[in-house]
Amino acid sequence: MDCKVRKGNINYEVFGEGFPLLILHAMGTDHRSMKGWLEPVFNKVEGFQRVYIDLPAHGRSFIDDRVKSTDDLIENLLDFIDETFGEKELSLIGASFGGYLTQGILHKRRAQVKGICLLAPALHLKERNVPERVILAKDEGLLDTLEPDIRAAFETLFIHQNEVTLEAFMKEIQPGRLLANREFLASDWKAKRYYLIDEPFHDAETLPNSALFILGKQDYICGYKDHLSLLEKFPNSTVAVLDQAGHMLQIEKREVVQILLKDWLIRSH
Repeated sequence: MDCKVRKGNINYEVFGEGFPLLILHAMGTDHRSMKGWLEPVFNKVEGFQRVYIDLPAHGRSFIDDRVKSTDDLIENLLDFIDETFGEKELSLIGASFGGYLTQGILHKRRAQVKGICLLAPALHLKERNVPERVILAKDEGLLDTLEPDIRAAFETLFIHQNEVTLEAFMKEIQPGRLLANREFLASDWKAKRYYLIDEPFHDAETLPNSALFILGKQDYICGYKDHLSLLEKFPNSTVAVLDQAGHMLQIEKREVVQILLKDWLIRSH
């Protein structure tokens, strides 16, 4: 489906009925990267409507030439929320850059958002405290069969580089990479206007919203140590740091992530 917003459109898919969940994927892919691991959870948990979107400038969501910053992306997302949910309460699930956008939405709509679940999210930090890069499994023969662009992306994102993770990458991540607006993603937006003008939650000592933060201990892209302060900001929260998991923990530690998400959904909703 398609929703017109002020500076483009938002493409989305809806599954199920019940309390609405708005789901935001990582940079450079599309909504299929979230649907692949999330939908199996709802074979066992009922009562939730899942709204999977393609972020602006990703998948089949288009932006016009007025979009120059992450604040512009947030405006499009808020328009989508207004058009799709009105004033209904909802919860947000976001991964990586989608997790940063989730924080921006919550900053603007605190009364409307019941809870947030963030996976390996980017934070409002220009310098990140990240661990040294480690690779825990590497199949060189398998990597040698890949096209250079696919190999570079796969090696960047995964610390377990084997047939299982490659299969998930090709099914869930790579299709969205082919549709992403690379002109925008490679523009000076990322260097100059990636960070929101208003730091999320800077004006609140604590927030009552239910929260789940799932982090990879070997995530050298967004790290995990910076996120531990979120326990104080969100007193009604769980923070899980998964060992032997990198930035793509929803693939590398899928079963654990699914169990944590299921617990958060049932406990908090």
